[in-house]
Amino acid sequence: MALPRSLRALDWLNFFVADVQTGFGPFVASYLASHKWTQGEIGLALSVGTITAMVSQLPGGAVVDAIRSKHLAAVAALVAITISALMLAASPTLMSVLGAEVLHGFASCMLTPAIAAISLALVGRQGMGDRLGRNARWASIGGALAAAAMGACAEYFSVRSVFWLTAALALPALVALWLIERSPAVVPAPLPPVGRTGPPAARAGAPRESLRELLRDRRMLIFAACVVLFHLANAAMLNLAAGEVTVNMGNNVQLVIAACIIVPQAVVAMFSPWVGRTAQRLGRRPVLLIGFAALPLRALLFAGVRDPYLLVPIQLLDGISAAVFGVMMPLIAADVAGGKGRYNLCLGFFGLAAGIGATLSTTLAGFAADHFGLATSFCGLAVAGGLAVALVWLAMPETRDDPEQAVDGPQRIDDEPRPTA
Repeated sequence: MALPRSLRALDWLNFFVADVQTGFGPFVASYLASHKWTQGEIGLALSVGTITAMVSQLPGGAVVDAIRSKHLAAVAALVAITISALMLAASPTLMSVLGAEVLHGFASCMLTPAIAAISLALVGRQGMGDRLGRNARWASIGGALAAAAMGACAEYFSVRSVFWLTAALALPALVALWLIERSPAVVPAPLPPVGRTGPPAARAGAPRESLRELLRDRRMLIFAACVVLFHLANAAMLNLAAGEVTVNMGNNVQLVIAACIIVPQAVVAMFSPWVGRTAQRLGRRPVLLIGFAALPLRALLFAGVRDPYLLVPIQLLDGISAAVFGVMMPLIAADVAGGKGRYNLCLGFFGLAAGIGATLSTTLAGFAADHFGLATSFCGLAVAGGLAVALVWLAMPETRDDPEQAVDGPQRIDDEPRPTA
């Protein structure tokens, strides 16, 4: 069993990692808009980061699977994200911004699977639903508090100060990571998947599943398509709104942007544990439908709203989608490949799908906003969100394990080298 100290340290790691990541995204869009970048240029710059993450997902996941110490991968990623924040703070020039986006995109594709692997090693597959809900809760609390602090810094000092604060917050994240135990954890063996849509779960000590075998799993392929559509609808929404508010609103613009981040984070903090428990009890599909259905509604509301202050309550819907997606993606990866030695590779595949969707979203939405208007761009995002809901409803199979088919016996998930006989 994992030590209570390690579980508490994992809470704090998620808290401070969210702090660090909050400095990117909408604050970058606002920062660049304040320096006269157009929506198309901002979308292109943000797409560079997502393209980098996209091409790094599969090799990044495979490397995290192969590395014995997931802590080392997480440390390297946190250091790289810190450097990218310092590059943004140094200059809003094209080369500095593109370099920071490239570094941040590469580092993020290592950090997320490393934290997921540490979580899986500590609690095992049977505890992953609750653990992922707890991870999301602490990440949301950290993101909300960081957004408030960064919004205040941007409002009363400068937007540039957001990135100095982002770099400073990496230090407590490293301390929390150091406090998590590195000894091997013993967890229950994986359960066999329901139905005939996937291969049988591997027993402890079985060889790892190959990438070709993983790609034959219908559950993984359909969910990857859902991930593409989710991010195609979601990635550009707040960035478009943040850029428009910065251009058209005089006072309190940074505080409004911060509130647009804080409100969904508060929803995620309250909603995520329920998502994890409900997914374990009722299955994955009902929860996915709730989260995905919020996407097209949010896009249509953005298209029709003109008062900047009304953007904040609309962001409640973003909290619902974020809570569901943040818990369900690593949970479904554990369903599909958690017992076959390919958990992080599967996460990397889903991350690749997310990168494809996010890249298309920021680029196409920025182009549509520049040439056809903001309302048209939001309506296009709503269409993508509607397609995501339809795909979950019509094609996504259930991936939850059958509790009555549990397999006895322990499974080792090591974070450090195993002793040899």
